Amino acid sequence: MNALDLSLIAPALLAGALVLSTHVPLGHEVLKRGIIFIDLAIAQIAALGVIAAIVFGGELANWQIQVFASLSALLGAALIYGLEQRHKDSLEAIIGILFVLAASGGLILVSYAPHSDELLHDLLVGQILWVSSQQLLWITALYIPLLLIWFKFKRRNPLVFYLVFSLAVTASVQLVGIYLVFASLILPALASRKIQDRTSRLKVAYSIGLSGYILGLIASIIFDLPTGAVTVWTLLFVVLIITPRINRVCRR
Repeated sequence: MNALDLSLIAPALLAGALVLSTHVPLGHEVLKRGIIFIDLAIAQIAALGVIAAIVFGGELANWQIQVFASLSALLGAALIYGLEQRHKDSLEAIIGILFVLAASGGLILVSYAPHSDELLHDLLVGQILWVSSQQLLWITALYIPLLLIWFKFKRRNPLVFYLVFSLAVTASVQLVGIYLVFASLILPALASRKIQDRTSRLKVAYSIGLSGYILGLIASIIFDLPTGAVTVWTLLFVVLIITPRINRVCRR
């Protein structure tokens, strides 16, 4: 692999590691709560905020688009939190409806956006190979306090999950796309869920996630395939290989 390939992989791998830093612990919480599709719903609502900002705001600075997206995700999270208190038995179905509404609303709005096909593609599968140092810096600046808040206060206040989740997903959607956000949240957590020790569970999940990203990045460059889409599959591949071994160890 030549120097050009390495220069592409390094920033993208750092972006993947940043996404996993928040999404692995959040994914375990999502499985624990039994609200698997909340990440898709929040991600789609955040994407709707990005599309609305571009359509109605015109030429906006990047930070202004982030504000639109974050406010959209926070409002969506607040709505889901309120629904959880009143309709817990049907919450997953309601979250699915919110996802469909946000997705269809986004499709309607994106038809008015310049370069609509490119915008929709970026929001779904991301552009992880082309992340900039500026993106990585502001994502790092956001994720560090979010992780501190999560590990310090998550057991004291249930609202912490929705706050951290909505802001983390909003940022990662614009970095790696909706599909890879979902895969990063669910697949490592799903593979490691039977490990009882919390620290070991996190370590295994992080290792699975990083392995999937490394394989995805390498495969996408070698075979000239879309990186986000390929990485979803390589994450699944790693999970399918590792999960039976984890299950055998946990049964002993």
